[in-house]
Amino acid sequence: MDNFISKLKSLSVKSGEASSFKNKTDQPSIEGAASASKSKAANGTAKQRRVLRSRHRPKITIPPKLKQVAETLKLPQAAGAIAQIPKLSYKGRSIYRYKRFWLAVLGVGAGGTLAWGYWTIEQSLPSTGAINQFVRTQTLTIKAMDGSVIQQTGPATRETLTYKQIPPLIVNAFVAAEDRRFYQHNGIDYQSILRAMATNILARDVVEGASTITQQLARIVYLNQDRNLDRKIREAMMAQKIDRELSKEQILERYLNLVYLGSEAYGVADAAWVYFSKPINKLTLAEAATIAGLPPAPSEYSPLVDKEKARQRRDIVLGRMQEQGFITAIEADAAKAEDIKLKPSIPKRLYSEAPSFTSYIRQELPKYVSKDELEVGGLTIETTLNPKWQKKAEEVINSTVANEGYYEAFGQAALVTIDSGTGEIRAMVGGYEFKEGQFNRATQAQRQPGSSFKGILYTAAIATGLSPYDGYLDAPFVVDGYRPKNANRKYSGWMSLRDALTNSVNVVSVKVLIDTGFDPVIKLAQQMGIKSKLLPTYSLALGASEVNLLELTNAYATLANQGKYIPAHGIRRVLNRQGKVIYDASFKPKQVVDKTTAAIISWMMQSVVNSGTGQPAQLDRQVAGKTGTSEEARDLWFVGFIPQLATGVWLGNDDNLPTWSASTTAAAVWHDFMVSATKGIPVKYFPELPNVDGRKGSIKAKPISPSSSYTASYDSDESAGGSRSGSSGSSYDNSSSYSSGGSGSYSDSGSSSSDGNSGAAYQDSAPSEAAPPPEAAPPSAADSAPVEAPAGLDAPIDSTEPAPPPATAPAPPPAPGSGGQ
Repeated sequence: MDNFISKLKSLSVKSGEASSFKNKTDQPSIEGAASASKSKAANGTAKQRRVLRSRHRPKITIPPKLKQVAETLKLPQAAGAIAQIPKLSYKGRSIYRYKRFWLAVLGVGAGGTLAWGYWTIEQSLPSTGAINQFVRTQTLTIKAMDGSVIQQTGPATRETLTYKQIPPLIVNAFVAAEDRRFYQHNGIDYQSILRAMATNILARDVVEGASTITQQLARIVYLNQDRNLDRKIREAMMAQKIDRELSKEQILERYLNLVYLGSEAYGVADAAWVYFSKPINKLTLAEAATIAGLPPAPSEYSPLVDKEKARQRRDIVLGRMQEQGFITAIEADAAKAEDIKLKPSIPKRLYSEAPSFTSYIRQELPKYVSKDELEVGGLTIETTLNPKWQKKAEEVINSTVANEGYYEAFGQAALVTIDSGTGEIRAMVGGYEFKEGQFNRATQAQRQPGSSFKGILYTAAIATGLSPYDGYLDAPFVVDGYRPKNANRKYSGWMSLRDALTNSVNVVSVKVLIDTGFDPVIKLAQQMGIKSKLLPTYSLALGASEVNLLELTNAYATLANQGKYIPAHGIRRVLNRQGKVIYDASFKPKQVVDKTTAAIISWMMQSVVNSGTGQPAQLDRQVAGKTGTSEEARDLWFVGFIPQLATGVWLGNDDNLPTWSASTTAAAVWHDFMVSATKGIPVKYFPELPNVDGRKGSIKAKPISPSSSYTASYDSDESAGGSRSGSSGSSYDNSSSYSSGGSGSYSDSGSSSSDGNSGAAYQDSAPSEAAPPPEAAPPSAADSAPVEAPAGLDAPIDSTEPAPPPATAPAPPPAPGSGGQ
């Protein structure tokens, strides 16, 4: 029994040992199990906490666009790849626990940020090409057609020089004064920066700057005077870019032309003129040093403001020039001993060389340039002005008013010349001794054109289909109570349209208006360039509606251009301060008068100059035109043209007082100017007179139907000046208008009055009746056509011109309501 018990104990012990061994090797121990049990409980508790927190956490909704961006950039894949990177460690310790790692990361990030910022600013810097086109804001530069400047306002450089035109003395003075290491640095002078910092610290004030000439140029062209870090950084970087891309000579040229030197002087040439009234190559050493000392404080160092400060600054510059070896000590001492001898002058081109024209340009500018561009300024306007013609026009106008004006009682005059092929204004004079800002009589004065409007009236009549040989009766005439009178109080009986225009017959002009109609005449006038309001009255035929000289000349330029209208204009292009074209004139010709009509009316108006009222305007070539005189000779006109040019002249008084002159004086002024203007212009001829037989009109007449019209009796001061005339018993019947074809006929009824005089009836009511023949049979179209002269010879005078009217005593002023010549 005892043995059994002892064996059982021994088996129990072995079993315990085996179990203990097994627990150590294959199974967790009781402590391990307990620990695992605790870990699971802890994990369960943490999980429960996360679940609880997630219940209280607001749900985040990712916008669809953000998801799309994340998928496009493959952010989930990138995050997964990063998660796979093993943790870096150093000596068994995570590298992320070292401060030096984070300092390195911070340094690399800061360096990268600076590099990125530098690259960004570098890419945003403007092109250095803008330096050559730079113009300051608030400036306005007006140029003539040859590129010469006729006016500059605002902070503009009025005389720009090339580097070769700038004397070495000036260059050396500015280099010594502003940037002594200009030829050594790359746009930024670090030595100067350190020296200036030390000097300013010792002086406890800003007494010395460190900006190089290149930096100053960058500031002038691209930046401003703000004192902030961003501007300084950009200035330095731009200076380096300029130094890389431009030569030192180019930098100096632009700087010396743009630097502000006080008293409205921009650039060294302007300063030489403003302070010493000299060209830059005539400056002395002392004068050059005086100018070179101005950039740091132009208003403070200006010799016109404080001569003593200017002298002190000059001596500093001379000392620096000596230190740099540009001048000797003897030269420096001699220059310092000189007194500053000033001879101030107004900046060049501050006042216009063509004030009438430039005032017109400034008035026109808002039509083509936006308000914002005008406010910024810096504009350059390229115009159509011919400077030589402008000078001659001003001479002629001023001479005429000063000489003839005193004796003929007119005190003002105006002239306009237009290139008929382009509509460009070549010359404009707005008044006698016109000063800037005065009233421009070429564009602003609304005056009655008198008979010079007949050129437009007869153009409309011919365009309806009338022939220059169609006849009208010149006799006393009354229509709806209106009685036009001829200037010479004479009447010539039946006469052709050509003769009536040549001799400026008022009665016939009114009858032509009646047969043509108000609407066709007014509409065509507007299409030809008349912008002023024209009144539908009978006196329109005699130029009673007011117009200005520019628009009337524009209308005649349309005829010179064979009926093609181009608006008169003086601006070709407008450039902003960066040199970009913001307006470019591109006017397309518009055929408003058919070529046949234009050829006929030009042929008719040649006779006005050859044998009519415009004879003083004759040149060595073909000229067409028309005189005009308003009531009591208040306005004297002549508008004439050659194929290439149209020029208009007006004489009169601003207070509208009558003159003692005639339109022939205006024609003489036209001649004096055109003799000079046509030099060098090749001789061209107007188109030959086309066949007028059976031609149809290009516009439809709309005849007027007066309430009453008749041929009146002669007044005591009137007489029949021709071989055939109407009498007191004749009548004018206009009860019916033209047919749709626009043609009509005229007949002599042969009726007699009680006094026994034969009477002539003028009727428009019987289209089928034949027109009476003129006193002399009109020549055929073939015989009347001008013969084209061989090349190089003057045009022949047309031998078929009608005889001039009978010689009479000088005519008294026309009666109120009548038109003149």
